[in-house]
Amino acid sequence: MVRAAARNNAEWCAAMSRSHGVAGEFGVQAWAAPVRTPPYYPDAVTLVPGADAAALVGRIDTAAPGACVKDSFADLDLTEAGFRVLFDAQWIHRPAGAPTTSPELAWDVVRDRKTLRAWESAWGEEGLFRAELLDEQATFVIAGTNSEGRVAVGAVASRSDHVVGVSNLFASEDGADRAWPVVLEAAHRLFPALPVVGYEQGEDLEAALRQGFEAVGPLRVWVHG
Repeated sequence: MVRAAARNNAEWCAAMSRSHGVAGEFGVQAWAAPVRTPPYYPDAVTLVPGADAAALVGRIDTAAPGACVKDSFADLDLTEAGFRVLFDAQWIHRPAGAPTTSPELAWDVVRDRKTLRAWESAWGEEGLFRAELLDEQATFVIAGTNSEGRVAVGAVASRSDHVVGVSNLFASEDGADRAWPVVLEAAHRLFPALPVVGYEQGEDLEAALRQGFEAVGPLRVWVHG
């Protein structure tokens, strides 16, 4: 399941990078981009345990500030290459067909630029999520709206062969506990046969566990400099 989650996350990072004009490449051991990726997104994601650290670092641009590696199995040591640990987290998994709680908000998939702008504004930053994402067939930007029609909850769902990954989860009020019922209902309706995966840490991890996820393995994010 960790391998499936890592692959799914790498595919999402690749889609986000493409939307910014950055073309990464999948290899046997990792996905990597030769130039810096968008803010908050890694330059490489390992796909298997025991990846060759030197080869991985050689595929990314460490000269540009903030180069980042997602160590999907938390089994690399990149300190000699000038990296430090940015954070540790846990991959999470929720089985397909697991019961969901009826959400208090209506939801839909974002399909136009105007709604994407409203979604991004609610997320808290502008300019990262570009309209090109709407052309990615495996990417679904989910928006939960309140009674006034404003985006109050959101996430990105990324479909791959064996799982659907959830990232960028947010809620304008009450945090992840309000967002998850909406997003899990959307995932169930859109992908009823696929388990849901992602990764979280701290209080957000605790919130995911309350929604029926289980922690299935550690990951580590390294940043250069």
